[in-house]
Amino acid sequence: MIAWDRVTRAHVLRAMEDYDRLGPERFFAEHGFAPTTTYELALEDRLYPPKAILGTAYEFATGVRLASGDFEGGKSGAVKVLGKLGFAARPKQS
Repeated sequence: MIAWDRVTRAHVLRAMEDYDRLGPERFFAEHGFAPTTTYELALEDRLYPPKAILGTAYEFATGVRLASGDFEGGKSGAVKVLGKLGFAARPKQS
């Protein structure tokens, strides 16, 4: 089980900035994640993939890169951790 307590809101915001700067394709290629399938992380008028953002924030916080299979996404995983940091996620719109 991963200890998320080292990840702060600032790490998550930095991951979001990296996503905005690189664009989705390059972000996923550089950080080793894929587009979201079930939830979207919303901040202002932007949407982000919760699991990829949290995994990248963890890397920024610890220097350790996680693979997608290392932790759970969805409501009981990444969305829950991000919610505790004050971020809102919603079911992905098709």
